[in-house]
Amino acid sequence: MAGSTHAQGMPLYTPDERRRRDQSPWTLVQGILAPIQFLVFLASLALVLRWLMTGEGLWLATTSVIVKTVTLYAIMITGSIWEKEVFGIWLFARPFFWEDVFSMLVLALHTAYLGAVAFGWLDARGQMLLALAAYATYVINATQFVLKLRAARLSAPVPLSDMEPAR
Repeated sequence: MAGSTHAQGMPLYTPDERRRRDQSPWTLVQGILAPIQFLVFLASLALVLRWLMTGEGLWLATTSVIVKTVTLYAIMITGSIWEKEVFGIWLFARPFFWEDVFSMLVLALHTAYLGAVAFGWLDARGQMLLALAAYATYVINATQFVLKLRAARLSAPVPLSDMEPAR
């Protein structure tokens, strides 16, 4: 089936990994945190763009980027716990290697934003532009994960109860 394997042509999950994934409470945690992070991102993006266009709401924009960064840290920490449970490695597991590599760039830019705010490394405009750079990498990374998880769903074995009997 097209799209059912990752780049190296191997199934995304072995049967044991799929079982561990399905049994892990961290799978649910990731499933809850991902859309929350996306909603926080959308709200923050609007606030950052509003400030850049009007000069209004710097405190709200700054706070929203900090909240977005905290949600990113939460999903990264719980995601690494999930990878450890499913694949036996904290990060850079075979099927998610490149997503994890790019996640490091996302994390670095969000962390640089926190440093810029905390230590005054950039003026407010520079901070908001750094936030937008971090957000651009987040969108790319989120797209990587959505495509990978869609491939996993498409490659999942069909339960016998869902199969239509031959006629």
